[in-house]
Amino acid sequence: MLPDTRPNLVIGDDGICIACNSSHEKVHDINWSEREILFQKVVENAKKNSTGYDCLIPVSGGKDSTWQVVKCLEYGLNPLTVTWKTPARTEVGSQNLQNLINLGVDHIDYQISPKVENKFMYEALVKYGSTAIPMHMAIFNIPPKIAHRFDIPLIIWGENSAFEYGNNEEATTGFKLSAEWLRKYGVTHGTTAQDWISDTLSKKELTPYFGPTQNELEQKEVNAIFLGYYFNWDPEVTQKVATEHGFKASLTGPKTGLYNYADIDDDFISIHHYIKWYKFGFTRLFDNLSLEIRNKRLTREQAIEIIKNVGDQTPHEDIEKLCSFLSITKSHFFEVIEKFRNKNIWYKDGNNWKMKEFIIEDWNWEYNKSLIV
Repeated sequence: MLPDTRPNLVIGDDGICIACNSSHEKVHDINWSEREILFQKVVENAKKNSTGYDCLIPVSGGKDSTWQVVKCLEYGLNPLTVTWKTPARTEVGSQNLQNLINLGVDHIDYQISPKVENKFMYEALVKYGSTAIPMHMAIFNIPPKIAHRFDIPLIIWGENSAFEYGNNEEATTGFKLSAEWLRKYGVTHGTTAQDWISDTLSKKELTPYFGPTQNELEQKEVNAIFLGYYFNWDPEVTQKVATEHGFKASLTGPKTGLYNYADIDDDFISIHHYIKWYKFGFTRLFDNLSLEIRNKRLTREQAIEIIKNVGDQTPHEDIEKLCSFLSITKSHFFEVIEKFRNKNIWYKDGNNWKMKEFIIEDWNWEYNKSLIV
């Protein structure tokens, strides 16, 4: 389902991508009972080395972070949960975050100055055609900074996106979140906060986006792991566990993609996924359907039919909210992202943009008329 234009995805000579090989490995090659024993050792080590909090869990309040908290509490860990507060948090996102806290954990809601986020997000949009660089940089730097300051020996992340969406090497490397992992999979175009210092953004303003170095974490013996290394991560399973513990899905359907329980805590995340359409020729829906095929809940033919039926998922309302936050016009937004359209896969046919060798032959390309107004 996913094209080879997806970053870090490689399709072999047999036509099978490395993400599908990873999925096969999860089912047939990984001994999850042994992995659970390894996690028990991680837990014992964290408890032995903690002086208060045993672990730090980065959370959004979504179904995955709810699952993370539930799992850690089951193992008797005393966690501190930390959230980067999106400037576009949704009502259901607020409710789910409060529900997560009510499970019995301490929590820090870390909000960055909207003025700084406004400038940073706009510069990232113009330079890389990405609205999510500030988000990912905050998510991956704020929790380690707090763990380092509070002498918390363990950071527990959820799924390893590199493994789930594209790199089967992560199955054997221990799933440790390291500086190398961040450079390759952190969705920051390989940049750090240092790279964004300018006349517009000072180093002091960018303070939240600077995290401790790998050496600083190692000196304090702060370890960072992915829970998805020790337990078989499946969105349907994590959603079921989260729902049993009070998590609520969207009542109005998916914000983007297939699931009504994912990507629902932030009004801007849909735009990050939407711009993939311009750059790589696929959307969040393709990601989700690929997972469903790998988990054998759908066939490829059924997935293609769903794409046909869903049609265009341009998040017009969320784009308007983003433009209001950035103080730009909707026309300017489309002018900016148009510069990042991948001409290796797109071509202009009259007023419509069309994609070469698209997976659906009779796709309605009227959706892809120029949106610059």
